[in-house]
Amino acid sequence: MSDASRNEANRASRLARAAMVRGAGGKIWPAASATSLLEAIIEPGDRVAIEGDNQKQADFLAFALANVDPARVHDLHMVQSVLALPEHLAVFERGIANRLDFAYAGPQSRKLADLVAAKALKIGAIHTYLELYARMLVDLTPRVALIVADKADRDGNLYTGPNTEDTPTIAEAAAFRGGIVVAQVNEIVDRLPRVDVPGDWVDVVVPSPRPYLIDPLFTRDPGKIRNENVLMAMMAIAAVYEPYEVRRLNHGIGYATAAIELILPTFAAQRGLKGKVASHFVLNPHPTLIPAIEAGFVDGIYCFGSEVGMEHYVSSRADIFPVGADGNLRSNRALAQVAGQYACDLFVGGTLQIDPQGNSSTATKGRITGFGGAPNMGSDPHGRRHDTPTWLRAGKEAGASMRGRKLVVQMVQTRQPNGTPSFVERLDAFDLAADAGFVLPPVMIYGDDVTHVITERGVANLLRCRSPQEREAALRAVAGDTDFGRRQSPETADDLRRRGIVAFPADLGIEVETATRDWLAAKNIDDLVTASSGLYVPPEKFRPPMVAHGGTTGGNHDSEHANF
Repeated sequence: MSDASRNEANRASRLARAAMVRGAGGKIWPAASATSLLEAIIEPGDRVAIEGDNQKQADFLAFALANVDPARVHDLHMVQSVLALPEHLAVFERGIANRLDFAYAGPQSRKLADLVAAKALKIGAIHTYLELYARMLVDLTPRVALIVADKADRDGNLYTGPNTEDTPTIAEAAAFRGGIVVAQVNEIVDRLPRVDVPGDWVDVVVPSPRPYLIDPLFTRDPGKIRNENVLMAMMAIAAVYEPYEVRRLNHGIGYATAAIELILPTFAAQRGLKGKVASHFVLNPHPTLIPAIEAGFVDGIYCFGSEVGMEHYVSSRADIFPVGADGNLRSNRALAQVAGQYACDLFVGGTLQIDPQGNSSTATKGRITGFGGAPNMGSDPHGRRHDTPTWLRAGKEAGASMRGRKLVVQMVQTRQPNGTPSFVERLDAFDLAADAGFVLPPVMIYGDDVTHVITERGVANLLRCRSPQEREAALRAVAGDTDFGRRQSPETADDLRRRGIVAFPADLGIEVETATRDWLAAKNIDDLVTASSGLYVPPEKFRPPMVAHGGTTGGNHDSEHANF
């Protein structure tokens, strides 16, 4: 019997076991028997993918998997984008799984480090999103894929709504290699608004007793943006966006990048940059971009996923977002990762640590956070062949004669919110690699890809550095009042400023005392709602709590309300 025949026979055997548990009934499987289903179709040693996205979660299937009998289902190899839920690690604690390949751990990063230290699991590799998707198609193909969608019909066709994210990629990887695909859905309907995953890719549909979990990961309350965030945003526009004429970009979700979005209609407009910078984004629908969209700054946004509360606003702006005939966003994380790497001239991100050569990492002592998409979009793609003025200018500054250069900017305050210095002589990632048995330290963005580092102190333009020593000096010049920064004389910083390698606010025509929240086009969540003409509906966690008399605890969503 050929391998293909054996694979098909094994697949048929698994589905037959499931049918014996449940009996006839088509593809729709009762939620109450979800754990029995997984015990029937999953075999010891299987590679299992669970969705595990950046935002939406197949949380009901995660719960069902975490409750299978370890005597029947064990030694699984989990492959998933994100470890977001306690159940994602419970499978290792209970002996159901023992191997993991992933991209991002976020809220489970400390627990993951504890389990690795206790040798409860072995990490194959920490990937970027795109890298993990690619390996699902090559050598990490799941035998069973547990995915999530909004709606299904009785033939198993799936509608993902605005939050498509990873779903088609995971389903395709399994379905076309003889795998079994199980979909958790919110409801069964007779007719779908559109088909995002064809039913012949899907074997079983489980209606969940509750809507799937989705996190408003990309919402930043303008009330929590501080003056130093505004200062860094102003320097980013003056030192990067304006001189390089950056039109196509992706950036992260920190408060400094939220500040950039919110000063486009004010600070950038005052500098005459409307129509010249920040017109095309690869982003989730950030609520803090609403004022820039309404001011006419933005021409288009391609999305990794959606954002809770932004659905109606996005549907109303089909001129900006990819909206289907059904009136809803069509997102795709894999394609957005490709767009972020090859179609963007600028990536702006943040980090927890930067070393003397500009290597950065979010892996710190006691935490295995992972990377997400930053290493993919925060790298200079050598396969790129089309040119833009931005790309060509960056390449020329770097001394390249045959090609351009992608701008990769790290925005980080000299100290983290807990007071820990952001600039270090040696990344914690090296110790983590030794403790976890990694071959290489988990560096998020390599220093040779970084073109600029922006702190509240100033901007280091690493494109203009011609030696490792010069790069290190530029970084120390913007490290502020830290041990890292104090190891260099002020005279060195002055020399770098004269040569245009380092720029302080004054060098950019920015007066620090004017860098205040007054520049923000929206100063609180209510302002974003107003800018959207009421179409943005903030998630509950971003709304002011109600008090007994029917009012609120205050009229402003300002920085003192830490729990919104």
